[in-house]
Amino acid sequence: MAEINLSAEQLDKLKAAMAKVKGAEAQTPQAGAASQGQAPQADASQAPQAAVPGTLADAAGEAGTEQKLQPIETNLAEGTYLRVDEDEMAAWLYLAPPKEDQTYTKRELESYLAQHGVVKGFHSSNLSAMIKKKIYDREILVARGAQTKPGTDGYFEYLFSPEEHGAPKVREDGSVDYSSMNALQNVHKGDKVAIYHYAVQGVNGYTVLGGEMKADPVRDLPPMRGKGIIRENEVYYAQSDGKIEVKDGKVDIQNVHEIMGDVDAIIGKIEFFGDIIINGNVEGGVIIRAGRNIEIHGTTGAATLFAGGDVLLSRGIQGGGKISARGNVYAEFIENTTVDAGGLVQANVILNAKVNAKNKVVTTGKKGAIIGGYIHALKSIEVITAGNDVELKTVLHCGYEPESFDKLLEARRREAEIKEKLSKLVDTMTEALREKRMRGSNTSRATEASLLEWNNLKDEYFAELDKVGQEREALESTMEEGRDAFIKVDGNIYRNVVISINSEKMTLDRNTCFMRYSADKGVIEGTVIVHN
Repeated sequence: MAEINLSAEQLDKLKAAMAKVKGAEAQTPQAGAASQGQAPQADASQAPQAAVPGTLADAAGEAGTEQKLQPIETNLAEGTYLRVDEDEMAAWLYLAPPKEDQTYTKRELESYLAQHGVVKGFHSSNLSAMIKKKIYDREILVARGAQTKPGTDGYFEYLFSPEEHGAPKVREDGSVDYSSMNALQNVHKGDKVAIYHYAVQGVNGYTVLGGEMKADPVRDLPPMRGKGIIRENEVYYAQSDGKIEVKDGKVDIQNVHEIMGDVDAIIGKIEFFGDIIINGNVEGGVIIRAGRNIEIHGTTGAATLFAGGDVLLSRGIQGGGKISARGNVYAEFIENTTVDAGGLVQANVILNAKVNAKNKVVTTGKKGAIIGGYIHALKSIEVITAGNDVELKTVLHCGYEPESFDKLLEARRREAEIKEKLSKLVDTMTEALREKRMRGSNTSRATEASLLEWNNLKDEYFAELDKVGQEREALESTMEEGRDAFIKVDGNIYRNVVISINSEKMTLDRNTCFMRYSADKGVIEGTVIVHN
């Protein structure tokens, strides 16, 4: 049974009520019970149902001792009694019918409850119904306690998944995609990463006898600790782009994601806003995306690599992979791989690869060879060896692509065409506006509608003109950068190597060495490299 704590005022009321009991003695069992906060019970003559479970009389009967409670002065008929549940959370009133010339009032019932120690949680509507509907000879709920309402401790709401590994995705056909299991949690600078929710205090409960039940205490958490985060009120923000994770309760944002072992098909995919460093091998089929640089210190199979910066492959790539980098690509060797670089591509050996570099392609080291495939660089290609003894076709192209000139001519034609249309449209609109000024409010609806349509068409022309102009400028810039492009082979050049500069090309029909090729007025010229 929950501990009952009565206030001084409640104790005074109980003592006053007990003093009215006929023949009450200071040390009677009833007074003792009342002093302990227990509800006194009617005697057997007043309540034949004294054996109802939960009453003091019932408890005394179980103990094998007979206790006679003195009757309480009341207008309620004999047989009326009150039963309080053992946990003191509910009180039930059994109301005997009154005499023919007598009626009950709600106030009488409330007084009767108070005399028996029930002082909280009155069920007012049930008491009113017992009077109004004259509900007799059955127990009715007249008071109910209130359970405690638990509070909640303060907690952090993470706006990312703090788990180390996500669950694999199930495809529509029922197969499982394991490639996303180790996808990194990435954030941008300024992203919300967590929100703190303060503790909410619970609500205390009470029993019908006035006992108070305390709600469990709650607590707030200290401010979040970690690196790369900043707090504003209850919200935490990322201070930089990077990988976010929770370690030992601390949030950590790192600009470098480093993997000490191999990356295989089970991992499948790695995406990170900063740098990615892999100290092992990368198997075929793996996809790696980095906002900045990618470094792989082991061998790389037919993987797909995307980098916002540079790609560094200490031991090369082979097997049909793909590299796309806004910066430079460095590799020990590049074999059967497609490479697209915004800067230069540098390797020891490039074998049967398709390479496109917006700066230049350079081979270094003992071999410094390009064998087979198609190699393009905007500014220059500088190699030691081109082709091989078996005369494998090897295409070396620098400068602008042959189709770039045709694209430039087409862009200029479209630009002139749009300007001509725009000029005619402006003349037409000017004439219509002059007419509108002359007629004022008498301007026809057809003219007004035409002006609206022409104005929209004018905006479309300007948008298209801007797009074509940007395309033309990019092509002109590319052709200007490739104007002085050259191919330099500082070693052997084998038969069946194709030398191509801008839109010109030639295929070597014999072996040679130490040559530098450039284009002048549409003709490829070769000069011998002389070493002093």
